[in-house]
Parts: sequence; structure tokens; C-alpha cells
Amino acid sequence: MQSKFDNDEEIEEFYKLVSNNVKKYRLLKGMTQMDLGLEIGIKSVAFFSNCESLRYGKHFNIEHIFRLSKVLDKEICDFF
Repeated sequence: MQSKFDNDEEIEEFYKLVSNNVKKYRLLKGMTQMDLGLEIGIKSVAFFSNCESLRYGKHFNIEHIFRLSKVLDKEICDFF
């Protein structure tokens, strides 16, 4: 029996959706990756950049999304 969670491709698409929305809302606010990263407590622009571009398997976690929603004045569900 195959698990509903065996599809890595679907998970990657989900991460891509979240990352694309973070970038879209960041740009609409006129913020750099560094500015937004610092606002949400990420001190490394490289880490933020990697999350936004999904490099090296990095992605935003639920705490990041919560903080991003506050700084960008968005509902949490807007990122999904």
C-alpha cells in the first residue's frame, strides 16, 4: 500500500508555491531579502535566499511563515 505522502514531487511543488509567494509579497513591499530576513529574525541573507529559491533543500518553516505574515501584513493562508 502506497502512502499519500510518497510523492516528493508534490511536496517540492508545495515548497515552490510558498517560496514564490514569499518573494511576490516581499517585492510588493519593496523589501530586500536582507531586510525581510532581519525583520523575521534570520540573520543570514544567504539562508533567506536559499529558502526563497529552494537551494540546498532549504525552505521556510511554519515559524518563518508566521513571522512573514506579520511583517508583510498577509494572512498565513496567503502563502499557500
